[in-house]
Amino acid sequence: MSSKIQQTIVTLDLEGVLVPEIWIAFAEKTGIEQLKLTTRDIPDYDELMSGRLAILAENALKLADIQEVIGALEPLEGARAFLDELRSITQVVILSDTFEEFAAPLMRQLAWPTLLCHRLEIDGEGRVANYRLRQPDQKRRAVAAFQGLNYKVIAAGDSYNDTTMLGEADTGFLFRAPGNVRAEFPQFKSATEYDGLMALIRGELES
Repeated sequence: MSSKIQQTIVTLDLEGVLVPEIWIAFAEKTGIEQLKLTTRDIPDYDELMSGRLAILAENALKLADIQEVIGALEPLEGARAFLDELRSITQVVILSDTFEEFAAPLMRQLAWPTLLCHRLEIDGEGRVANYRLRQPDQKRRAVAAFQGLNYKVIAAGDSYNDTTMLGEADTGFLFRAPGNVRAEFPQFKSATEYDGLMALIRGELES
């Protein structure tokens, strides 16, 4: 007997939503201001990553240098409790433009949620030679794939690279997004605290 109630998946961005921005933390460690630029500032991800790789090469910085900084990071305050509660009431998948080589220490602290992201190419001397996208526009395409499996998708993110995911989802929310992103995408309801985001999500789950 089929049910009329559609199952739901919540898709979340990672950096800025659950954990600190890794590149900003690395910029603060190295003192390289240009590394503070994120997808909140530059919509074109290839342009952003190409710039980062050039800076790493110019400064002889290796993957191990970045991983050392990541190893000292913790999830944002309240993120683990929010994620635990959310996972107790619905399926959750994290869709991120980070890399597997970066994510493990932070995923461990979040109790290993499902993460779909990308990979780096590392040369024989431990330098970041290139990056390999799992697929272009992977956040939006993942949402579309879940919908193709007959899931209702609720999405939340904070940056330009999240907006196609939010638009594709049945419902999308901005979380702690900067003013420029909120101004350009007023169609998405916005929250600044986990309680507020949880209320928005619960409202959709119960509708």
